[in-house]
Amino acid sequence: MKKRKMYSATALAATTAVLVGVTGVSAEQTLFTDVPANHPYGEPITALAALGVVNGFGDGTFKPDAAVTRGQAAKMIAGAFQLNNPAVENLQFTDVAKTSPYYSAILALVSLGVITGYEDQTFRPAENLTHGHIKVIIERVSAAYPVDAAALFTLANVAFDEKKNITRGELASILTEALKLVEENSKYFNLSVMHVNDTHGRVDVFPKLMTAVKEQRAKTPDALLLHAGDAFSGTLYFNEFEGKADLPFLNAMNFDAMVFGNHEFDLGSSPEGHKALADFVKAAKFPFISANTDFSKDSLFTGLFTDLISSEPENGKIYSGMIKEINGEKVGIFGLTTSETKDISSPGSVVFEDYIEEANKAVKAFEDKGVNKIIALTHIGYDDNVAYDNDQMLAKSVPGIDIIVGGHTHTELKEPVVVNTNTVGEKKDATLIVQAYQYSDYLGTLNVAFDENGVVVNHKGQLIKVGELAEDPEGVKLLAPYKAKVDATEKAEIGVTLTQELANPRSSETSPVSVRNSETALGNIITDGMLAKAKKSTDKKVVMALQNGGGIRAAINEGPITTGEVITVLPFGNTLALADVTGAELKATFEHAVKDAPKESGGFLHISGAKFEYDSTKNAGSRVVSLKYFDEATNSYVDIQDNQTYTIATNAFTAKGGDGFADLKAAYAAGRVTDLGLSDWENLKEQFISLKEIPYELQGRIVDVAATK
Repeated sequence: MKKRKMYSATALAATTAVLVGVTGVSAEQTLFTDVPANHPYGEPITALAALGVVNGFGDGTFKPDAAVTRGQAAKMIAGAFQLNNPAVENLQFTDVAKTSPYYSAILALVSLGVITGYEDQTFRPAENLTHGHIKVIIERVSAAYPVDAAALFTLANVAFDEKKNITRGELASILTEALKLVEENSKYFNLSVMHVNDTHGRVDVFPKLMTAVKEQRAKTPDALLLHAGDAFSGTLYFNEFEGKADLPFLNAMNFDAMVFGNHEFDLGSSPEGHKALADFVKAAKFPFISANTDFSKDSLFTGLFTDLISSEPENGKIYSGMIKEINGEKVGIFGLTTSETKDISSPGSVVFEDYIEEANKAVKAFEDKGVNKIIALTHIGYDDNVAYDNDQMLAKSVPGIDIIVGGHTHTELKEPVVVNTNTVGEKKDATLIVQAYQYSDYLGTLNVAFDENGVVVNHKGQLIKVGELAEDPEGVKLLAPYKAKVDATEKAEIGVTLTQELANPRSSETSPVSVRNSETALGNIITDGMLAKAKKSTDKKVVMALQNGGGIRAAINEGPITTGEVITVLPFGNTLALADVTGAELKATFEHAVKDAPKESGGFLHISGAKFEYDSTKNAGSRVVSLKYFDEATNSYVDIQDNQTYTIATNAFTAKGGDGFADLKAAYAAGRVTDLGLSDWENLKEQFISLKEIPYELQGRIVDVAATK
């Protein structure tokens, strides 16, 4: 790809010179008869006109109060930012001829993805633009520099009104302020980062992710592309190919580095151990980094792993960290993997060391090499259990880290979080934390300006919604053979046959029974599988399992069960989580679950290992009559006690407070939730296979005593 500089340094310098009066155009002079010296936008109009960025009309006027058209705006913006060298040769708009005075400007802006046309292949250059339109355009055109488009309106003395047409004078003032900021930022080193995390085998999304990456690279060709871990586990693509379906895409997108997530170690207890992970590393056309992960005792990684920071990292190798040179500046990147991996995955002989200690070592190693711009690529979680590790504590505890690109908690940080105090509340240089949710739903973007000391002085970050983009044609071709295999597997029978339907009822005129207000056989089977898997996955005493009714999405028809049917029942890719809660919190959780009963609620809870009675005639918040769990020691159901702490199993969505479960949300915030990372549909499939006979009948686990009165 041919690199192009979006902004001309010469133009920026000239613009600044004009604005301070060096060009000889004084504030008292007027170039246009309708723009007097005291006009609120007189100075920026005069400055841009002297540069040739804006022009007046044949009658000597500028018409500063006239609305800006799409064509005029394109010419002003392209001229101000010196945008040229377009990536496409011709415009396809039926209403913009090559002879149009706006043709080259529109071509440049379309090439950069700054503006688009309409579905009928028109551009409509004579249409007016609003304040809202210009805000979006400035955000896109300034992608190479951290420019706050909203702040520009204030600086330009323009009262922002999203739907109001923008005038020629207002746009001139906004462009002038934008150029001032760009010129100021040009004194700094500007770094761009793209990032994803917790992609979890969503290979079918990668063609759209490829489009997102290509569009961003068109704007910032030198941007880093980082993966914050957990490519493994979660879909049939992983079950079938164990990471081999991901690699063609990750390699094609030219990732710069990846850190190991806990799920990368899920196959450690298999007969082949971590062979799939070692093969994944070897075939990658990028290096892996993790400063606190020791592979030395696993022979599968011999020759792949070195506990060093490399200035010349090799593809398919593992390092503590690496140094990348970008536009003449050195950037240090090191990795961290959660120590929780030993409890929620199968790392075997792979050891995870203290993340704070190893982070301090990595920062010192970079600084000893003269590197003062440092990125931590982490899979420890934004707000995960502090007893293990998390990004906020890392930012407060380790000086010298400028950016933390994170994963593990699937957190949607719509803009960077700034941490500028240490663990005792003292001021420190800013550390930016970013995370892009999950499953390649978003491509995270971050643009940062550093001063000569490597201190963050400005930044801008956002999440690009991948699902709204078109699929990259190359990606579609890469996906085809893997998709064919997965489609066939979805249709494959799991070896279990139903003699009657496992219903997923909803309320109707003929029946009030719903998966969202009543016990169901399917809900019982799901939660039985959750409880069984949870008990196998922890040494804790797990007393019950909970599944929100809103998460059960389909019935399973009579006849052979297919893998695809199982996935359709639980399609959201949820994982199994454990939560430590008090009896009082657990009762409050069940109060919330039945607050709308007998009306339907997505938060209605199906249960295993417990019995629950409530009275729907009572006021919400006072409906729980009885809540008991089955105590294996006494072979009987025992009342939940308010002041005791219990471990329960549920899906990660519910464990984090989804469906309004405030007490579970508080437990998650307090670090009392552990995501085991086990796929819900896979657990259900295993449960079906384990059953000697299907329990079609209800078991009285959930009873509304109002119905028995």
